[in-house]
Amino acid sequence: MDPRIVDRLRCPVCAEPLAEVAAGGAHALRCPRRHSFDVARQGYVNLLAGRAPHVGDTAEMVAARTDFLSAGHYDLISAALATAATRAVEHFVEARAVGAYPLVVDAGAGTGRHLAAVLAALPDAAGLALDVSKPALRRAARAHPRAAAALADTWQRLPLADAGTAVLLNVFAPRNGAEFHRVLDPAGSLLVVTPAEDHLTELVGALGLLRVDPAKADRVAESLGGHFTPSTSTVHRRELALTGPEVATLVGMGPSAWHTDPAGLAARVAALAEPVRVTVAVRLTVWHPH
Repeated sequence: MDPRIVDRLRCPVCAEPLAEVAAGGAHALRCPRRHSFDVARQGYVNLLAGRAPHVGDTAEMVAARTDFLSAGHYDLISAALATAATRAVEHFVEARAVGAYPLVVDAGAGTGRHLAAVLAALPDAAGLALDVSKPALRRAARAHPRAAAALADTWQRLPLADAGTAVLLNVFAPRNGAEFHRVLDPAGSLLVVTPAEDHLTELVGALGLLRVDPAKADRVAESLGGHFTPSTSTVHRRELALTGPEVATLVGMGPSAWHTDPAGLAARVAALAEPVRVTVAVRLTVWHPH
């Protein structure tokens, strides 16, 4: 694991610094109080303190997300994040001493595709993917040469040093305002991506999917407003032309997968005329700690 990333990690039990140790061909992270966390052979490390109340995305959902994202359908999100992160790091470097390196953390990283795009735009940065889903982390650990992956629950204390993160990504994932504020450098930036009201709107009625909460923006502001100030907010929109199988994959990778009957969904997807026109619409908001 990149020592620059390990340097910013903290023990989830006692919050002491962690160091990488090797024994018998295996690797682990260990703190001075000898709490030890094995690095799985797939490349990620389990930094959960206790057991998570949920296991995150299933292997089937992660496979669907991998297929859909690999086709480039959500590349507009990656591109928007890369542009915003580049500006954020420019601000960070100007505010910090020469030699400071930016750590980019993706809280709820999934497969790590968006983090990889950001790191590709930031040659001096290191990246850490955090997620509670083991199937997702197996892919995130291989997403980019300068990225590492750790099992962590966003609702718990994050296994990160105070003020050690330059850019924090949060894409369609839970937001822990207090913890995000603790780990972000005062000159850092929080980049939050949420669905706009017309995101996937063509599929909501046709397939019985979950609707975007009309109060989504208010709920985001409520979760972050006590610790952050919004800077810029932009909407990124694109129309996709999908096949029936691609529509099924799109549904299978998101939250509607937990609430949709597979047989009924398959029948409704089969009834759609191809190509299926689908709107991707997301809001990217840049927040700064206060």
